[in-house]
Amino acid sequence: MRLLPSVLLSLALASPALAAAAAPTPSPAPAEAKVSVDFKDADIVDIVRLMAEVGNFQVVVDPGISCKLTLKLKEVPWDVALDMSLRVCGLGSESDNGIVRVAPVAKLTAENAERRKLAEEQKLNRPLHTIRYTLSYAKAADVAPLIKKFLSPRGDVVYDARTNTLIITDID
Repeated sequence: MRLLPSVLLSLALASPALAAAAAPTPSPAPAEAKVSVDFKDADIVDIVRLMAEVGNFQVVVDPGISCKLTLKLKEVPWDVALDMSLRVCGLGSESDNGIVRVAPVAKLTAENAERRKLAEEQKLNRPLHTIRYTLSYAKAADVAPLIKKFLSPRGDVVYDARTNTLIITDID
């Protein structure tokens, strides 16, 4: 079992087509599966594809990625070897529905920031609801500024001093 990753590495370096034909379709390799590699000026795309083969996962590499690496690793978990290789080249990865995507860290960070911003905008675009509270033991004028701090940017609180009532409008 320990020889399987080494055999796959040798086959992949010799011929990618031969490696694909010779490699059975095993279940996903555990993260503890160890690899030993010795590359000189290997392209990062080839290293990622090789680790995908060893780790038995699907991978999509962003276009335009180019980085040459020299690696000499012995008995290292494949996921650690992949992570280290990506970091050396300024790349990162994210998993979506079982497919690992490899892209520059700056691009992944920008996309995540954009997703968070969009989610926040969608959260704020929900319908507004208005409720009324009639206070008994506090003055509405004193309570309104305290409540205003907890409302969303679209929220508002007004008070009626005559009836001692707060009128609060905010998203769900």
